[in-house]
Amino acid sequence: MSGGNAIRGTRVGAGPMGEAERGEAAPRIRVSYWCAKGHETRPSFAADAQLPDTWDCPRCGWPASRNRDEPPAPPKTEPYKTHLAYVRERRTPEEGEAILAEALAKLRAGQLGRF
Repeated sequence: MSGGNAIRGTRVGAGPMGEAERGEAAPRIRVSYWCAKGHETRPSFAADAQLPDTWDCPRCGWPASRNRDEPPAPPKTEPYKTHLAYVRERRTPEEGEAILAEALAKLRAGQLGRF
């Protein structure tokens, strides 16, 4: 039987166990971050790593900072805008009327719709 399974008897993701095979673990520190709702998050970082100023709170998703007394402000959620709302921001009603009149004139003259 020459076509046997090469990984027989092992499981997916199996690897060497223990620190002897993996090497020494880097020294770690835990840092507290607080969000505006008062949730505390304590992620772990390498001792020599540069710490981020903000961290996303895993409970509410708001930004959190290391300053418990002055957490960052919650993000502002903007309502969904339609395509028409964006067009209205770019054009005044007078500009819209002028563009519509120009397109209607071309359509009536037979210039639009031909390929």
